[in-house]
Amino acid sequence: MANPTHHGVTAAEKETFQRDGYHVARGLLSREEAAQWREHFMGIHAAGPVAGYFDPKPLDQTNADMLQSYPRMLNPHRWNEVAKGKMLDSRLEGVLQSLLDETPLAAQSMFYFKPPGARGQALHQDDFYLKSRPGHCMAAWFALDDTDAGNGGLFVVPGSHTLPILCPHAADLRHSFTIEEVDVPPGMTPVPVNLAAGDVLFFNGAVIHGSEPNVSTDRFRCSFICHYVGQSTESMAAWYNPVWTFDGHPVNMDVEDGGGPCGTEGLAALREGLLAQGELARVGQEQGAIALPV
Repeated sequence: MANPTHHGVTAAEKETFQRDGYHVARGLLSREEAAQWREHFMGIHAAGPVAGYFDPKPLDQTNADMLQSYPRMLNPHRWNEVAKGKMLDSRLEGVLQSLLDETPLAAQSMFYFKPPGARGQALHQDDFYLKSRPGHCMAAWFALDDTDAGNGGLFVVPGSHTLPILCPHAADLRHSFTIEEVDVPPGMTPVPVNLAAGDVLFFNGAVIHGSEPNVSTDRFRCSFICHYVGQSTESMAAWYNPVWTFDGHPVNMDVEDGGGPCGTEGLAALREGLLAQGELARVGQEQGAIALPV
C-alpha cells in the first residue's frame, strides 16, 4: 500500500529528501508538454537578444564556444509571461510546500540550452548565490530533454545539504562555463541523476551539484530551472528581488549585505585562480562569457 501523500510527495519521498537533500518528481510534465516548453524557449532564441538578460552571438563570433551561441537565459519570468506562468505552475506549489515545510515564493528562473560540445558547470551550491536568510533556497530543475552523462546530465552529492556554505576556488574554464567550484568533502560522492523529459529534480540550496560537458554530437540538454524560498525568508541577494507568490503577487525582500561567508579574501583568491588560467580567462572576459570577482 502506498504511503499517504504529504502536500504533493509521499511520506517515504519526504523521508528520502530529508536524508539526501533532493527529490525527483518523475513525469511531472508529460513528454508532449516538455516538448512544448522546449519549443517556446527555442523560439525566444530564434528571435534574438533580450537586453540585459539574453545575448546569443553568431557562432563565427564566439571562437567556437557553443555556449555563447546558446547562453543561459536569465530570469525570463521578468520579461516573458509564458515563462512566468511556468515558474508559478500550480503543480510545483504542493511539492515545494512539502519540501520547504512552508509556503513557497518564486525567486528566479533560467533556461539552459546546453548544446552539443558545451562546457559543463563546476560543482557548486545555490545558497552561495541567493544568500537567503534564514533557511535555504530550493531548486526545481525541469528536464526538457532526456538527460544523462552523454549530454551533460546533472550530478548531485547526497547528504551535502547538511553542510554549511563552502568557499569555492577557481573552476577549470576548459570544462566549466562558471567560474566557481567547491570540493566534495571526504566521505561524500557525487552521483548522476538521469532524467527523462518531463521529470523535475527538486533539491536543497546547500546540495553540491554540477555537470560535465555535453560530449554528444547531436543532443541538446535543455532545462528550465527555478529557485524558490519559503515565506519566512527575511533577506536575500539584491539580484533576486522581487520574489513572487504563486498567485502572482510580487514581494520585496530585505537585501542581504556583504559577500557571504567567504569574505573578500576568498574572492581575491578566486580571482587569482582564474587569472592564472591566462588566455582562456582573458578571452572569456572580453567576450562576456565570464565575469571575474571584484
